[in-house]
Amino acid sequence: MTDERLKKTSDPARESRAALDRAAAEARELSDDDRVEMFRQQFFQSALPDLPKIPGYHSCWLTTTNPRDSVQGRMRLGYEPIKPEDVPGWEYATIKTGEYAGLIGVNEMLAFKIPLRLYETYMTEAHYDAPLREDEKLLAMTEQIKEGISAAGGKLIEGDGMQDLRKAPSKPVFTD
Repeated sequence: MTDERLKKTSDPARESRAALDRAAAEARELSDDDRVEMFRQQFFQSALPDLPKIPGYHSCWLTTTNPRDSVQGRMRLGYEPIKPEDVPGWEYATIKTGEYAGLIGVNEMLAFKIPLRLYETYMTEAHYDAPLREDEKLLAMTEQIKEGISAAGGKLIEGDGMQDLRKAPSKPVFTD
């Protein structure tokens, strides 16, 4: 048994309202140019001020919210907080309360410095020495595979990438 009152009917007023709502939503939709501008702002807008150069140091912003890269861990590595007396005119950017009161900071970010000799050493390890060791592992593995294939009567043909790995890159300089 069906009740005719429960059946949905096509109501012209309801349809026109839906069409109006759709038209209003489409009018609010962003153009591609609007979206590109939003993209630019998202990636190039800087919420943190540029830190001034401090002779003999590299300065950077550290977060207080990353448990795997903590401020305390960075301090053990030789990073030092930048204090307002290190950079006159930055008193406006000091943390007023809490564990980091008196240090230069913006929201959860704190200004730190590290001696250039340590910075250069760390950057060389992370961006030159460690990748070079990985290259050497890949080359050694390739040689083992090549020997195995050769012993079985085959031949390994290497591409340009493996040849490039055999060339030692020049050591970069990370400081100005």
